[in-house]
Amino acid sequence: MAKKEEVIAQENGSANTNGDLSMMRLFTGNAHPELAHNIADYLGVQMGRLTCTRFSDGETQVQVNESARGCDIFLVQPTCYPTNDNIMELLIMLDAFRRASARRVTVVMPYYGYARQDKKIKPREPVTARLIADLIEMAGANRILTCDLHAEQIQGFFNIPVDHLYLGPEIGRYLVSEGYSEQDVVVVSPDVGGVARARALAEHLGKPLAIIAKRRPEPGKVDIMEIIGDVEGKIAVMIDDIVDSGGSVIHGAEALLRRGASDVIVTCTHAVFSASAPQRLQEGPVSRVICTDTIPLETRKRFPKLTVLSAAPLLGEAIRRIHLDQSVSSLFSGWR
Repeated sequence: MAKKEEVIAQENGSANTNGDLSMMRLFTGNAHPELAHNIADYLGVQMGRLTCTRFSDGETQVQVNESARGCDIFLVQPTCYPTNDNIMELLIMLDAFRRASARRVTVVMPYYGYARQDKKIKPREPVTARLIADLIEMAGANRILTCDLHAEQIQGFFNIPVDHLYLGPEIGRYLVSEGYSEQDVVVVSPDVGGVARARALAEHLGKPLAIIAKRRPEPGKVDIMEIIGDVEGKIAVMIDDIVDSGGSVIHGAEALLRRGASDVIVTCTHAVFSASAPQRLQEGPVSRVICTDTIPLETRKRFPKLTVLSAAPLLGEAIRRIHLDQSVSSLFSGWR
């Protein structure tokens, strides 16, 4: 077992070799097979055999190539870009396992697509995050395992159990290993909605908290209104759940530096990095960007300032505990 995986297992009071996993099966679609294989390595199990291709007219074809009858199925499929294709794949795979008489199917969805459309902002807008939840549930999912939802109330959109994991502790451990807990650091929430996440990291590092108050006049546009807290002369560590275009964190970093911060580091769980975000972050005012691999990061999205942490040990440990009917919440005792 790798060193990072040993740390996860030891800190959680368990090892991935405990318990009988003989009736557990791990499968993946095309969204993020690398993460799925890393989870399988952590658990010490073989990936299930499944074919997910296209018919000649572009429709999705799924074939489960081994028996799933009576098994506890874990299906790894973040609904990231191409979002609609990955969601459709997930729904068809769920239908296949339901018809294959699986005992239970847990959707392992590290990144929940459409999560930012969780409420009506303007008249006649859809609540797409609820629609996706309904589709997944109706297709045959018995349980959801996800990471750092954009809005925690999305858990309530499901009528099935939802295990919500936090990758903040993984980011916190990395920052400690890099020596930031010994430096003059302030943890910054890039908006009011992320205060709880930033507070948890600040407490983990034993550092003060600052908040950027902003407004969005329209999608993709950010106006910085005020910075609450003392950042002068400090290394500002911004923590967010999603970095998409990069505009929000770049504008936040510029405001922090104008206020006297000595340096700005950006951390996030989900590195969407759409359009020119990698270039903007590389050329922008932040010195480092730290993210996790809940979303696949192809070569074009990687840049010298970027550090990618693995989500596989946490997801693997949660899968093991779900299968063995053990506590998942105890993974985060002391966090939040």
